[in-house]
Amino acid sequence: MDQLALLFLLLLGALLTVPLGERLGLPAPVLMTVAGAVLAFLPFVPNIEFPPEYILPLVLPPLLYAAVQRTSWRQFAANRRPIFLLAVALVFVTTAAVAAVANALVPGLPLAAALALGALVAPPDPVAATAVAGSLGLPRRLVSILEGEGLFNDVTAIVLYHVAIGAAVGSAFSWGAAALELVLSAVVAVVVGLLLGWLSNRLMGVLGEATLQTGLTLLVPFVAYVLSEELRGSGVLAVLVVALYLAEHAVDADDVMGRLAGQTFWQIVDTLVTGIAFGLIGLELHNVFGTADGRMAEMLGWGGAILGVVVGVRLLWLLPATWLAKRLHTRRDYDEEIPVGWRETVVMWWSGMRGVASVALVLAIPLRNDAGQPFPAREEIVFIAFCVIMGTLVAQGLTLPWLVRRLGVRADAGAERELERTLAIRAAKAAKRRLKEIEETEELPEEVQERLQRGAFDIGARISPDMLDDERRAAFAQRAERYKVVQRIQREMMSAARHEVLSARSEHGADPEVVDRVLRHLDVRSMR
Repeated sequence: MDQLALLFLLLLGALLTVPLGERLGLPAPVLMTVAGAVLAFLPFVPNIEFPPEYILPLVLPPLLYAAVQRTSWRQFAANRRPIFLLAVALVFVTTAAVAAVANALVPGLPLAAALALGALVAPPDPVAATAVAGSLGLPRRLVSILEGEGLFNDVTAIVLYHVAIGAAVGSAFSWGAAALELVLSAVVAVVVGLLLGWLSNRLMGVLGEATLQTGLTLLVPFVAYVLSEELRGSGVLAVLVVALYLAEHAVDADDVMGRLAGQTFWQIVDTLVTGIAFGLIGLELHNVFGTADGRMAEMLGWGGAILGVVVGVRLLWLLPATWLAKRLHTRRDYDEEIPVGWRETVVMWWSGMRGVASVALVLAIPLRNDAGQPFPAREEIVFIAFCVIMGTLVAQGLTLPWLVRRLGVRADAGAERELERTLAIRAAKAAKRRLKEIEETEELPEEVQERLQRGAFDIGARISPDMLDDERRAAFAQRAERYKVVQRIQREMMSAARHEVLSARSEHGADPEVVDRVLRHLDVRSMR
């Protein structure tokens, strides 16, 4: 098996683990990691040959962009305090705790290298958090905090990592310079993200076609990441900013085709790239275990100790941080989403899985320092880091669904239905207002007016039947049943039309482009 065949095998696995995960009640990324680990120890599977410096710029931008599509700027703004406590403060605390323990345990590990280890295992993975938490039916407030933590903590961790690596290879170290670098990195990323977001939004209107707009959204996150990194900014934060900007400044609310095409495309990208990323984590195990070289028991002990520190520090930090967030929330009545009760705090604690970012950072550790000497304790750092990654990703990822069910943490279905009902009423009222404006300027036959008024009312009723009283609900149900019959017959009629047009493709003298154009017209009409 060669590298290309292995890539296609990972892509196939990314697709198969989605339905398998749904049947088993397990997250697909975790199953992909386990599958990669199994493949790593098969003799006919080659070792992966992928430059580590390309992992972050190729994998993170599309995954972060897809994750941001599921959230909004308002959620980030409302949750800025809990996100800061987790994404910034907790990263610093975890880095310091891991560095102290690793420096004391591992012989020959200098403090700067220990800080690099702490920085690369400190941030929970944004992809793992959103992929796992989003599939468990957790309360939206928990998912929002986990998404915000996962998307922002990489900024802090990557800057800390670069500072620690610089000190380990011989560069001068200064806490003041490190703090300045962190601030400048954030400022550059925000500026790059806003400028690219503004420019991309203008280009969307120029491009017009849904396929071209979707193609632009594929390029934007990569451009944001690379450009920001070239300017010494945070690529992760730049992708976050440009994605939020585009989500908040939609070009056209009536661009149905563009919106549906974009959503479908990014769901496919998210599934495939996530599968490859977590499959690569498992495949790296073969190389990692090769570094043990007869010291397996000792190095497993170090890895277990650091894993305990990472998991323990998160719990010890979350308890007072959640209490403080609740106190400030009650006192100042902030519109923020915080964990309610100890059960949700425990779920947040156990959701802190490490993943793609940590793998990319550990593989990017230089082989030698500025003096040409081997990087101190590099093999030990790589082994310990993978112990933490696999321990959190596999152990926590496989047991998180059970823990969520055991604790009974579920989304507030009543609140979601109420919001759905409110939006349905607003949608119906907006349709009626517009119809009234049209009636004032145009002469419409009475039967047409009645049909349009009923259609405006049905807009909301189809979204949320709960908005109706019993009598109206029964009348709507009768109309809906008749409408289903009409829809069924129309689908069969359109299906016959599509089959007839498609069969013309194989006829002598038929122009495939003309056939495809007619077929697309039928497809669009069928979708409507």
